[in-house]
Amino acid sequence: MPALPSWLIEPLRCQFQALLPERGEFSPAHPWGHHRRRVGDRVVFDKLVQVLVFGCGYRKVADTACSATTLRVRRDEWIAAGVFEQLELIVLQAYDRFVGLELADLAVDGCHTKAPCGGQVAGPSPVDRRKGGMKRSTGTDAAGIPLGAVAAPGNRHDSPLLDATLKRIERIGPLPEDATVHLDAAYGTDKGTQTAARHGLHAQVAVKGIAAPIQNTKRWPIERTNAWGNQFFKLARCTERRTTVVDAYLSLAHAVITLRRLIRRAWTLYRWDTRPHKRP
Repeated sequence: MPALPSWLIEPLRCQFQALLPERGEFSPAHPWGHHRRRVGDRVVFDKLVQVLVFGCGYRKVADTACSATTLRVRRDEWIAAGVFEQLELIVLQAYDRFVGLELADLAVDGCHTKAPCGGQVAGPSPVDRRKGGMKRSTGTDAAGIPLGAVAAPGNRHDSPLLDATLKRIERIGPLPEDATVHLDAAYGTDKGTQTAARHGLHAQVAVKGIAAPIQNTKRWPIERTNAWGNQFFKLARCTERRTTVVDAYLSLAHAVITLRRLIRRAWTLYRWDTRPHKRP
């Protein structure tokens, strides 16, 4: 069973491979005649996508074509080169060019997931009997397109993560002058407003005790985006111990989500010769 449909993974893979540095077929560190050819980047990328989607260990997807050690080594090389974050930003720029990001209204919220193996972004989860948990603080535009996320231990409060999340959002460029960030009551009326003001944003914070159905506010896109993120089982049950690796998988997951929305929206807005008859 493929991890992603071909209409989604093929353009993602092509753009990812275009970001990789050029290198020879053989490793220069090995003497001639005593080593094998490098495993293809395409093979490694496809297996990392499987790890992200299915949440399995590296040994589960390893085979004679690519070992688990090669997956980890190549993953770390790509993380050091910043390829995963570059891919996320390129997909966001493409979405903004063809569809348009709705940056006048932003939404930020946290999401609790499991982290049973501990690590730098694991802590006692307050919603799961203090078992190992991770929190993702994610920011989206008005349509729910993920603009950036910050991973933290499960026992971290939402309000201290707001500043780091807004800094991640600022990677895409300047925001509109009258942009508003919509927050739930956990961020606090005063703290949430002050943090947003430092980034030149207005804040609309929910107030406890006042009925505000989520469908009548502008915060519902972030709830849907968190649900999209939890479809990637590597994020829903994170077994990675290092922050850099978790951030890489977050960037890859957001690239998949954004590209999927871009293709679906483009099918409605544009016409081209090879346009499929059925919406993907």
